[in-house]
Amino acid sequence: MGTFRQISVEDAKVMMDKGNVTIIDIRDSESFEAAHIPRAVSISEKNVEEFIKTADKEKPLICYCYHGFSSQGAAGYFTQHGFKEVLSIEGGFEKWRTLYSSIKA
Repeated sequence: MGTFRQISVEDAKVMMDKGNVTIIDIRDSESFEAAHIPRAVSISEKNVEEFIKTADKEKPLICYCYHGFSSQGAAGYFTQHGFKEVLSIEGGFEKWRTLYSSIKA
């Protein structure tokens, strides 16, 4: 079974810039539509099963929510479903926005 850990916004951005990661947003769809981290996929109860079936579980999976709390639970969930490395962004999207708000999704 894989593991999950928290990661800083800065470390997450470094990983994203290098590529070869999957980024998921577990906030509601309205929030996702308004703004999200570039290349993020919106995951909800409606599409989580399909995502688990089709995603590359060998690639690091970075998940985030509003403030970094709900994404910890999600990270544990994806770890239990076979993802090798799952990361939860500390401070969530709000922290990302304060550091990288000039970056458009």
